[in-house]
Amino acid sequence: MQERKFEFIVIGGSAGSIGVAIQMIPALSGRFQVPILFVLHRNASSSSGFLSDILQPRTPLRIKEAEEKEKICPGTVYVAPADYHLLVETDFTFSLDASEKVHYSRPSIDVTFESLAAHYGEKLLGILLTGANADGARGMAEIARAGGLTIAQNPATAEVPTMPQAAINTGMVHHVFSTSEIISFLNDLVD
Repeated sequence: MQERKFEFIVIGGSAGSIGVAIQMIPALSGRFQVPILFVLHRNASSSSGFLSDILQPRTPLRIKEAEEKEKICPGTVYVAPADYHLLVETDFTFSLDASEKVHYSRPSIDVTFESLAAHYGEKLLGILLTGANADGARGMAEIARAGGLTIAQNPATAEVPTMPQAAINTGMVHHVFSTSEIISFLNDLVD
């Protein structure tokens, strides 16, 4: 693996991805400083703190739901809020958008991945996890075209392989890893 410095990590997923996030976040090094954003498909009525309530006691990293006009901070794991597309503005703050669903989803992984690719380029790491539709495949391709690095969960290890396989089929995925390999890759960024 080549040595790269990333300024932002975005992770998308759908069916089965909450379980992967619950496995992944506590396994990350407490010295992790690169901001991480999880864009997970979930019910529009999901409680805002569902993931942080479960995970905050298990990690020294700060976990919170992204908010409108919030400045992106290091050492923080953000979760995209339910029923909004999440974008990044030129001043590196979050922006919530309630426009129509993309791939039947809001937040759409593609929308967020494309927004981040435009602002972070080669300093962006995009990861796509398990899921039941093609959301994220176009966004992963956009990250790769912008010079960022892309990783898809190995479909053989995914609860639902459709989403990572759709990204792999674009030919724009740099690495295909199991969950444990993704965790090791992320922790290697700290060392």
